[in-house]
Amino acid sequence: MSWIDYFRRRGVPHALMLALVAFAVVLVLDQASKWWVVEGLNLKERGVIPVLSPFLTFQMAWNDGVNFGLLGGNPGAMRIPLIVLSLCFTVTLIAFARGASNRVQAIALGVAAGGALGNAIDRMTRGAVADFLNMSCCSLNNPWSFNVADIAIFAGLGVAVLCSGKKSQPA
Repeated sequence: MSWIDYFRRRGVPHALMLALVAFAVVLVLDQASKWWVVEGLNLKERGVIPVLSPFLTFQMAWNDGVNFGLLGGNPGAMRIPLIVLSLCFTVTLIAFARGASNRVQAIALGVAAGGALGNAIDRMTRGAVADFLNMSCCSLNNPWSFNVADIAIFAGLGVAVLCSGKKSQPA
């Protein structure tokens, strides 16, 4: 019996299964990439590693706030509220995925949820989110770094919104 049959026999909706698979894949990719770059390449000590200079650089940034460091600067006071907010956001996205109007939307919501939990795990284990991807181009120096979870949240929510209301591929 496949895992799909196992969950179907227990009444788990197909949309939820798709979302949970996407969720797990993103969570593993996010945590593995953070471990590899921050610990494996020792970015936390090195600070900057040119990859495809000047377009892509690994640049260590500890984000104790939300996007672009907003609400940051007071990690002691914001850590627990941001963890709770991320966990609530994760659960809400998975709940919405259960009722997704199509497969793409279900997967997109799972992707965003995986990113949200990835950043929550960082806050729980490291005290702040490990951001390390920095992209610059054409004499513009981008001061902000981001990570796989940030990409997943942004892209997942964008696709989910764009696919809302489309019933062409039922989940």
